[in-house]
Amino acid sequence: MRINCPVCGERDLREFYYGGAALKRPAPDAGMAPWDDYVHLRENPAGQTRDLWHHESGCGAWLVVTRNTVTHAISDVVLAKEVAR
Repeated sequence: MRINCPVCGERDLREFYYGGAALKRPAPDAGMAPWDDYVHLRENPAGQTRDLWHHESGCGAWLVVTRNTVTHAISDVVLAKEVAR
């Protein structure tokens, strides 16, 4: 699998570190149940997901990668700091 880093261009998967699903964090005052779900419960879908990847051996940027878990086809890659806005 190859990831097209917005900063460095297309690179091999071995340059990246998988950081998990790109989940929306609960509000700081959301209470225990939403935070428990956020920390401990994960889906494992067959199909499209949004994941966090760190370009560890490259520019050091965190990326949000939209990919299909069945085919490994990547449909979108954006800088995480752009998604957080």
